[in-house]
Amino acid sequence: PAEGCLFHPQVGVTAQKTMRLLPASGKKATQKVVVGDQDGVVTCFGIKKGEAVPVFRTLPGRKISRLELGGALNTPQEKIFVAIGSEVRGFTKRGKQFLSFETNLTESIKAMYISGADLFLCASYIYNHYCDCKDQHYFLSVDKINDILCLPVDKVKCITPVLACQDRVLRVLQGSDLLYEVELPGPPTVLALSNGNGGDSGEEIVYGTSDGKLGLTQITGSKAIPRWEIGNEKKRGGILCIDSFDILGDGVKELLVGRDDGMIEIYNFESADDPVLRHDYALSESIASIQGGCVGKDGYDEILAATYSGWLTGLTTEPVHREGGSGEELKLSQEMQSKISSLRNELEQLQIKVLQEQDKYQQSSQSSTALSSVPAFSVNDKFTLSKDDASYSLILEVQTAIDNVLVQSDVPLDLLDVDKNSAVVSFSSCDSKPNSNFLLATYRCQANTTRLELKVRSIEGQYGTLQAYVTPRIQPKTCQVHQYQIKPLSLHQRTHSIDQDRPMNTLMLKGQFSFAEIHSWIVFCLPEVPEKTPAGECITFYFQNTFLGTQLESTYRKGEGYFKSDNISTISILKDVLSKEATKRKINLNISYDVNEESVRHTLQLIHPKLEYQQLLAKKVHLIDALRELQVHEGSVDFLLPKYRSILEEADQLLEEYKRQPAHLERLYGMITDLFIDKFKFKGTNVKTKVPLLLEILDSCDQDGLIAFFDAA
Repeated sequence: PAEGCLFHPQVGVTAQKTMRLLPASGKKATQKVVVGDQDGVVTCFGIKKGEAVPVFRTLPGRKISRLELGGALNTPQEKIFVAIGSEVRGFTKRGKQFLSFETNLTESIKAMYISGADLFLCASYIYNHYCDCKDQHYFLSVDKINDILCLPVDKVKCITPVLACQDRVLRVLQGSDLLYEVELPGPPTVLALSNGNGGDSGEEIVYGTSDGKLGLTQITGSKAIPRWEIGNEKKRGGILCIDSFDILGDGVKELLVGRDDGMIEIYNFESADDPVLRHDYALSESIASIQGGCVGKDGYDEILAATYSGWLTGLTTEPVHREGGSGEELKLSQEMQSKISSLRNELEQLQIKVLQEQDKYQQSSQSSTALSSVPAFSVNDKFTLSKDDASYSLILEVQTAIDNVLVQSDVPLDLLDVDKNSAVVSFSSCDSKPNSNFLLATYRCQANTTRLELKVRSIEGQYGTLQAYVTPRIQPKTCQVHQYQIKPLSLHQRTHSIDQDRPMNTLMLKGQFSFAEIHSWIVFCLPEVPEKTPAGECITFYFQNTFLGTQLESTYRKGEGYFKSDNISTISILKDVLSKEATKRKINLNISYDVNEESVRHTLQLIHPKLEYQQLLAKKVHLIDALRELQVHEGSVDFLLPKYRSILEEADQLLEEYKRQPAHLERLYGMITDLFIDKFKFKGTNVKTKVPLLLEILDSCDQDGLIAFFDAA
């Protein structure tokens, strides 16, 4: 299947889930494509002989955030609904507008689902249900809502909306009330009904997460039953879109998945249980929408994908390469040749037009009345913490080719290697003065690069701002600056629960502060905390340190805050930062703490395996050059001990791993040093003079000696 690209029409920049295939009508078996873009244009077209044939196109306006199909239940879903700001508009399949519904939402619509006369809308935190455009139900979520769907009412017999929320939870509603929550392994970004209809029961939902996991859960009337879950072993991008379609023609619908790194995946159900990845296909941009259907040629199914910058790409089951020298092959070849020829002519005309417009701009810019306009361009960015390697991934995607990206940081950061990154990086020296730059790096991109992925690792306790200056290949030269906060506890990630049996240190705060004030301090300190102050009087969040595996429990209300962690350095950072934030607002804090001596030994035991592995890796890497020299001089390595021979055999992998994790050992040394200083800081003792001796013990790789040093100091 998916033997070749079918067509490549382009619209404006598209958001997630804004392209659908209309049902085939009458005798025509091929389907029309409808897509909404961020120029506010709804475009509907069909494909004839590989060329796009327009059906209708609306006038530009505000950007379209979602596009769904609707209609009466159990009839073809061929009415087109688009979300624009806080408004929902409806169009017929011919392009006639029949609905303009201005909702009572104060924010723009982020997610939409339609079932018969029922309309389900979500802004950032707010869910609204309308029936025949009349307000029915309302719900305020504790974290951002990324997607919504409703179980099919013809099967489930009641309206059951499901919200995909950023805090790794599905929230199942009944009316305006929360029925129950479903904990997921990652933040869900997209929901779809299993098999397109919720399965036999109508209760099965497929979800995709921002960290690339895929799963199916059954939403019953009282609880969720997890069916299967697929991890992201290949370290691919986050999932943006899902569809079900029988592309393999075996009578069972496959799962079509589109990711933000441009991967299209086809999963099929060989057994009745877990899906198996059968095919994948890589595009150079994130896949905003994916659909299976018959678009280009009757009898041949396709997978249609809409990418971020507005390219629509079709993958067809029609054989492209024919065996033998038949007349049919010759005919196909002539068709392809004429198509290539017409595309070349079109390209030449466009190049001439571009040159003419550039000349015109140059002449007008040199006149005395010249007004230079800055060209607007769209940047799709994503800055997320990866649990696998405790690093931040920064993805920058531009609607046109990127010329260069300058990365600047006022806090120490390690830039890590990214395999997919073909850009040439150069570093600039930074001043050693306080409040100056710690990182200045420029990525120069190859021609036609529209997506750049960087990886950085931060140091907990050191916080500030990372800035990316994005310059695309457009004239006149223009640049956009994007800022990302590096938080004091930047390597912590939200989790559903923690191990309460670990030895814990406790920090207690009391003072004349409001619930909103202490919440704003926690937002400043920790990632993945919703900016909006939670409803109620008290809230508890759980976190895990992605680098070490230590934990943090944070519970606070008006006038009180309680923080528990098995890592004393986490408590120390919180104490320092929260004190500083309270002082800025002239609020007096009463701070008390309870230090558990056993927690230090526990944290050292968590660090030790990583430390031992990195020390061994560093030793092996330092031996490689000497061993290779021996190999050249001696001509054979048979006389070497097996452990040295294995170093030579694995040299490339060892060097690659060492290169991918620069300063890893240094960071572990830093964490142990901070742990040592923090342990005694809570006792009121300054032990900085003993740090050189600590580093000597660390170099000797003696765990017992290290624990003894901590106990005796």
